Amino acid sequence: MTPDGVVTTLHTFEGSDGANPYGGLLQATSGVLYGSTSSGGDLETVGFGNIFSLDVGLGPFVTFVRASGRIGTVSGVMGQGLTGTTSVSFNGIPASFTVKSDTFIDATVPPGATTGYVTVTTPSGTLTSNVPFYVIP
Repeated sequence: MTPDGVVTTLHTFEGSDGANPYGGLLQATSGVLYGSTSSGGDLETVGFGNIFSLDVGLGPFVTFVRASGRIGTVSGVMGQGLTGTTSVSFNGIPASFTVKSDTFIDATVPPGATTGYVTVTTPSGTLTSNVPFYVIP
């Protein structure tokens, strides 16, 4: 939908690929959108629905297990391609961190951190959180 309210249909479900989209879309940290249909998927029967994806070119990002914490607490950061991460910052303040897997980092909220976005520098580039991390006083 444009700011002027013009709607463009990207896909119409035809039954064989699903019917009756159900619930909202979920954006994965890769940037890809996912959704589901409540029926369809099989022309012979009503079907049980489908899970679908839609890539509209949104970039990857990082997000949190919990989006708030106190200085000194460990916060889980989730994303894609995190192996080889060289830095994590909370609103510009460098943090200590441990890469647990390609999709998960434990990062300690550093002294001096304030509420703001978290950035993670990986071999592929810098990822920014999709929402601010709130530092609890």
